[in-house]
Amino acid sequence: MRQPLDTYHKKRDFSLTGEPRGRTLRTKGNLFVVQKHDARRLHYDFRLEMDGVLKSWAVTRGPSLVPDEKRLAVHVEDHPLEYAGFEGTIPKGEYGGGTVIVWDRGRWKPGGDPHKQYEKGHLVFELKGEKLKGRWHLVRMHGKLGEKRENWLLIKGDDEFARNRQDADILNEQPQSVKSGRVIAEVEHEEPGWSSKTGPIRKKATAKKALPAAASFPEQAVKSKMPDFIEPALATLVADAPEGVRWMHEIKFDGYRIQAHLADGNVMLFSRGGLDWTSKFGQAIVEDLLATDVKTAVFDGEVVVENQSGLSDFSALQSDLGEGRTDRFVYYIFDLLYYDGCDLRAVPLSDRKVLARKLISQPSAAVRFSEGFEAAGEAVLKNACGLGLEGIVSKLKDAAYSNGRTMDWRKSKCIGRQEFVIAGFVPSSATRGAIGSLVLGIHDKKGLIPVGRVGTGFSVSSAKELYKRLHTMRQEETPFAAPLTADEKRGVKFVVPELVAEIEFRAWTADKRLRHAAFRGLRDDKSAQDVKWEKQAVPAITSDVDTPETDVKLTHPDRVYWPKEGVTKQGLADYYAEIWPLIEPFIINRPLALLRCPTGIGGEHFFQKHGWKGLNEHIVEVQDPSDKDEEPFISIKDFDGLIRLVQAASLEIHPWGSTLKNWELPDMVTMDLDPGEGVAWQRVIEAAFETRERLEKQGLAAFVKTSGGKGLHVVVPLKPRADWQAAKTFTKAIADQMAADSPERYVSTISKAKRKGKILIDYLRNQRGMTAVAPYSPRARPRAAVSMPLAWNELSPAIGPAHFTVLNAPTRLSALESDPWQDFRKAEVPLQKMKAK
Repeated sequence: MRQPLDTYHKKRDFSLTGEPRGRTLRTKGNLFVVQKHDARRLHYDFRLEMDGVLKSWAVTRGPSLVPDEKRLAVHVEDHPLEYAGFEGTIPKGEYGGGTVIVWDRGRWKPGGDPHKQYEKGHLVFELKGEKLKGRWHLVRMHGKLGEKRENWLLIKGDDEFARNRQDADILNEQPQSVKSGRVIAEVEHEEPGWSSKTGPIRKKATAKKALPAAASFPEQAVKSKMPDFIEPALATLVADAPEGVRWMHEIKFDGYRIQAHLADGNVMLFSRGGLDWTSKFGQAIVEDLLATDVKTAVFDGEVVVENQSGLSDFSALQSDLGEGRTDRFVYYIFDLLYYDGCDLRAVPLSDRKVLARKLISQPSAAVRFSEGFEAAGEAVLKNACGLGLEGIVSKLKDAAYSNGRTMDWRKSKCIGRQEFVIAGFVPSSATRGAIGSLVLGIHDKKGLIPVGRVGTGFSVSSAKELYKRLHTMRQEETPFAAPLTADEKRGVKFVVPELVAEIEFRAWTADKRLRHAAFRGLRDDKSAQDVKWEKQAVPAITSDVDTPETDVKLTHPDRVYWPKEGVTKQGLADYYAEIWPLIEPFIINRPLALLRCPTGIGGEHFFQKHGWKGLNEHIVEVQDPSDKDEEPFISIKDFDGLIRLVQAASLEIHPWGSTLKNWELPDMVTMDLDPGEGVAWQRVIEAAFETRERLEKQGLAAFVKTSGGKGLHVVVPLKPRADWQAAKTFTKAIADQMAADSPERYVSTISKAKRKGKILIDYLRNQRGMTAVAPYSPRARPRAAVSMPLAWNELSPAIGPAHFTVLNAPTRLSALESDPWQDFRKAEVPLQKMKAK
């Protein structure tokens, strides 16, 4: 009997290609994936999970968001579900030879019986991907006589996610992989089946590597039987990272602590509390552990999900677990407790890590080794905080593995991060059947005491799931041992205090209530009774004097602006409160253009530069002095005005390069380095340094920031002496020179046809009435990225254009010893005429 994957297997030689062999699975999932495939012709492979395989179509021109653009989709052989995560190269000469990246992925929901629709040749479905969303159609065409291939049409439904013909093409707008953040050009020169970011895509049948023998173990190793679950070592929280040569430091992961037991060809994954979580994370981790050829071992590590910047993200991990998604889990191994008949817990950590590194010498997509750093602890912590990470764990190199919390392992944090008990909730005022905030507590000698609320960090789906779960746990009496104030009790539904939430926060108020807190997920691996004050867990008590005063009251503060990241209206206001002194000089007393999204980034978007009905007094209307007939522009003069912009769902702020005092004389210009499809990030960095060099030769100072989108902005402060025409002429000359000197790298014209593989030096923002996104402003795009000012020595592949977000930017800023743009205004000089080269 013919199997669904027979054709797939016959077309491939798996000794030559890194593609997964795979098999038909008995699942009822709803995965979809779109893989960008640069073979003989560039095309996009569109795949829907049905009956344990991926039904597949080759879309020659890629998906279009324009409903009347019907894209040819050639039906091809079924692929295994494991193919959904394949990214790498297929050798030339092999079937489909070329480069593959995971362009989009997510879930699909059929609009009816998918099997009947498939047979009839008209599939109607909804996509919930990172790029493609909303309603779609796949329609089979009537084949011509003698035609072997089966042609279908992929058509976008006319809904809120559709675009017009004049709008940007999503294929050009977002060319990168959703798995690794890379574009085709960054993958195409790698060895077949290999990824520079993740290592081997799939283990191939090769000669077995030589593994360490028990005879070569350190003398402290003890012969013993395979142990059962081992109580894990835990780190003690300290204020400062320890110093000295005895310590090694590791990045603190943001995931679930997992102990992996390998024995007799089986793998078991245990949670921190000893629960069997083997089935929780899918098959990739299990298969990749078995592929190491290790027979018996106990590994200690952490399972994470990484975002596009390569940072572990607990919220994303929670989201994937909730959605049943298993293709992004990565197990980072940082210790080896047992191996090949020997208990290694008495062996010094440094020796245990050497052995573990040998066993994981070829990291895979799902299993990797966590390196230790032997640099100064303060320097490692500073670097981690500067990247927006949670913190580091410092470990004594010569220490044995000790159960429980000791001073041999110490954690130092960049931000407040702790587990709290959920004692109640307040229903959402913006979304039916969802929570708006959680009421939190912690155990001390008196019992459960209140620590405040958290009202941001919930995705729409997690807010609804929490509501369902907590609604079944409701109780009338308060679970707190201490009374709540009238304000704290208002609207609260108390629950049995059994669930534990991971909360990120910036500080505490004087009465020990959380300040600027955000929900990061539930901790199913921890008991509510174990949630107590950690030593050093409470930072210095901070009053509210550092927070800008405002009289503006937000309505529906729990309205979610960035659904996946869970950033609410209140969360955005909290972000601005933390960074107000930094953003203030760039947005007050200037004409502004706003990108408004009343229902969040998934809904209607529109730019607005003029006032609207019911404008609050904190948002100022200003008349253009050169055009009395035009409607007044928008401006703000203080923090109250900024919070009113938040209330009005202004998710991006784009100021003019001039102030209200000098409309006609810009005080800064911006060179926008916008990479076309196929441009590696390192080339954008090189372009920024070249732009800086050219500007400095003209006597100007140059500052750099991420765009929060795809590129970098090089910004020049000016004394307001030259007019807009002079600014445009000058910046156009710089752009034209760069394009003339390196035509293979740069273009200075907007034409998309000329931009593939090149960087657009966009100078057109430097003319009257044009704007550029403000430093520190968020972007109305997935991930809630912000346009972040950097020091020039920070430009590196570690920080991409959308690395910093509303969520991690305050961590970075609090870790900096000085503002990288603190001398921005001190560096301003008048714009002169262009000097000869």
